Amino acid sequence: MTYYSQHAKVWVSVDCIIFGFDEGKLKVLIGRRQMDPGRGEWSLYGGFVAADESIDDAAARTLSELTGLRNLYMRQVGAFGSVDRDPGERVISIAYYALINVKDYGERQRLEHGVEWADVNNLPSLYSDHNEMIRKALKLMRQKLHVEPVGFHLLPNLFTLTQLQNLYEAVNGEELDKRNFRKRIKEMDFIEKTELIDKTSSKRGAFLYRFNHRSYNEDPNFKL
Repeated sequence: MTYYSQHAKVWVSVDCIIFGFDEGKLKVLIGRRQMDPGRGEWSLYGGFVAADESIDDAAARTLSELTGLRNLYMRQVGAFGSVDRDPGERVISIAYYALINVKDYGERQRLEHGVEWADVNNLPSLYSDHNEMIRKALKLMRQKLHVEPVGFHLLPNLFTLTQLQNLYEAVNGEELDKRNFRKRIKEMDFIEKTELIDKTSSKRGAFLYRFNHRSYNEDPNFKL
């Protein structure tokens, strides 16, 4: 028996907003669309949901295809379903955002997929409602950043306090008082100071820190 035959069929897709942090700026992966309609326009990377997979699985698969990375930090942004959002067919898209360390994303993989890192503050006009997706994802990530240390997904395993502050400033779009920021960081047991020193930024160098997952899990009360 065929069910729902009296209803029109719609397509369901996922679009992935992949954030990275590089050279003091928050960036997102975009590329030229390689299919019609909209071929050649700047776009997020996405794909259609297969009949045998959930939307979460479709997003994870799409992220893995693009980055070659698995078990990424990924959160759903929401559904985008304006009737005229896709001139090809009636397509409802579920957007997800993911956070990765730019250094983990290989150059070969990036060139293979024809994508590049773009500054979130200087984006071109993207296909359909992809600019809106990024704006909403950025808003959600800013909210999350204040109650959960998700920013560490964007940093290398070892980082300086300057890098950490630059990250928070890039995501929030505003400068932070250096003294107050460092005072707050030093109160957090799960941000550990190591004996290693980074000398790439100055002759004197700066101590490197790391995020201790075990300490955070034991006392996850976080607010910055």
